[in-house]
Amino acid sequence: MASAHGAMGHDPAGIKGRHIERGTVRRAASLARPYQGMLTGFLVVQLLGALAFLVPPILFGRIIDDAIPAGDRWQLNVLAGIIVAAAFCEAGLSFIERWWSARIGEGLIFDLRVSLYDHVQRMPVAFFTHVQTGSLISRMNNDVIGAQRAFTGTLSSVVSNTIILTTTLIAMLALEWRLTLLALALLPVFIAPTKRVGRKLQALTRQSMEHNAEMNTVMTERLNVAGALLVKLFGRHDVERAGFSRTARTVRDIGVRSALYGRAFFIGLSLVGAVGAALLYWVGAHLVISRSLTIGTLVALGLMVVRIYTPLTSLTNARVDVMTALVSFERVFAVLDLPNPIADRPDAVELDTLVGKIELRNVTFAYPPADGNVLAELGGVPATPPQHDGVPATPEGAEGVEGARGAPSSEALTGPALEAVSAVIEPGQTVALVGPSGAGKTTLAALVARLYDVDSGSVLIDGHDVRDVTSESLRSHIGVVSQDPHLFHDSIAKNLRYARPEATDQELDEACRAAHIDELIASLPDSWDTVVGERGYRLSGGEKQRLAIARVLLKRPAIVVLDEATSHLDSENESLVQSALATALAGRTAVVIAHRLSTITDADQILVLDRGRLVETGRHGDLLAAEGLYADLYRTLVRTDERSGVA
Repeated sequence: MASAHGAMGHDPAGIKGRHIERGTVRRAASLARPYQGMLTGFLVVQLLGALAFLVPPILFGRIIDDAIPAGDRWQLNVLAGIIVAAAFCEAGLSFIERWWSARIGEGLIFDLRVSLYDHVQRMPVAFFTHVQTGSLISRMNNDVIGAQRAFTGTLSSVVSNTIILTTTLIAMLALEWRLTLLALALLPVFIAPTKRVGRKLQALTRQSMEHNAEMNTVMTERLNVAGALLVKLFGRHDVERAGFSRTARTVRDIGVRSALYGRAFFIGLSLVGAVGAALLYWVGAHLVISRSLTIGTLVALGLMVVRIYTPLTSLTNARVDVMTALVSFERVFAVLDLPNPIADRPDAVELDTLVGKIELRNVTFAYPPADGNVLAELGGVPATPPQHDGVPATPEGAEGVEGARGAPSSEALTGPALEAVSAVIEPGQTVALVGPSGAGKTTLAALVARLYDVDSGSVLIDGHDVRDVTSESLRSHIGVVSQDPHLFHDSIAKNLRYARPEATDQELDEACRAAHIDELIASLPDSWDTVVGERGYRLSGGEKQRLAIARVLLKRPAIVVLDEATSHLDSENESLVQSALATALAGRTAVVIAHRLSTITDADQILVLDRGRLVETGRHGDLLAAEGLYADLYRTLVRTDERSGVA
């Protein structure tokens, strides 16, 4: 029906006059290629089901016209048996048709969801810093379902209605063409009202979906740990309830109106059937009285006439329904067609082993702008570099050497994040990256793991340009411990095994002992099976850090990147984490972004960045003697540690 299949979250008024690109239709059809056999079976079953429906009305006519007047019980029994068999046959075909439809539809959902998920999760970090997660998930859920309905709902409905209408009309015309034309003549009287009701229902459905999406966004933001904590700390419960209530009330009112319009739509269809049947019987009865029509034929026509009104009404809106359904395909394809600038090259090689030498050769990099088309639909933000030198912003209140870390520096907004940076990090060295906020420290670390690609110059690992090796093999040799490590809402064991699924229990235990987290795990009631909560909120900052270090140790990387991994820990936790880090860095190349004195002064090499440029490099003593930017930053660190009581 028009209302059921057309209401996909898109306004039919916007569909009117619109043309879907032929490429979209061909591409959508190509998705069904693996299901060609099922589609053929679906069409055959639809045709057989339509023919099976025609058997009872025709045989009822034979019973009335032939078997009863002749008193032929044998013929009556045979015809009744065939009618019952046809009814069972139609029921069985209907079940099979639904099975084919479900297999095709769910198969398409599976294929599209997996393709979308795979494509999106391989996109670079810049993509995720420019889109709203809720909008992206909505695209991956609602539009995929809309595309599925295009096959199993709208298109199958068009095919089914066409088959039913064609076979029924042929049978009715064969029985009595005059009454058939009379039944069809009544249809235009009801088409216009039902179309208006159907379109109004579609618009209401779109509004309902928009407001539901708004409610989902609010719930996603407020009902996680961070959002709930913020609401509590600011005492905004009543305000939140009032805002949510307004949106929910709108959804409720739309639901009531939709129910009334939906009932009006079905009442319209019922009136068509009732009036049409009454008119057919009234005229047909006159024909029977004048002996130009048999009673059996009239009964058969009466049973069939209801069968033609619903398909005809639905097919009048077929174009709008199909166009609306195909819009979902367009939206899905728009995401699938987003280019991935950091995809592996066709001739990319695998990095089997890694010594850990890092070379930066005249590296220049500026953050890519947001795509103004699809990203705008996905809640895209203006094309500015992400906070914290190119990775998602650190938790509120995070501070670096120069104070609060927040938005990037003004220079980063207008110029490159890194410019002509060259350095060599030998295997096994620990290198500290130091500089003011927005200097490019995190950006530099991100380029090593190829989270972004350089604009000019090159980043080499063991002599290989990172663009010439597969991303998977490169990142398998790099371990990262960030300032706020992410943990999944799962058990401790599963979070650890994310680094290496095949790791044994003994290897997990060894990694946790090295990270000084084993005693805590042993003290928990569920031990390894303890669920850490969303983003690990059931653990303290130090516990999360040590668990993240254990995860990196389990990975056994040749290169370790530490992004201010101890910046917000108390003295006791910092001592444990520092001890764990010493184990993690032993024998590995380490790139450390830090402002703790001990980490910086013990480094084999210090790279000092300022406004994207490498301004100083050397060891701690040499840089202090040079009385440059590093000396100024170091004095700030000393004063900060003295005030906080850190040795």
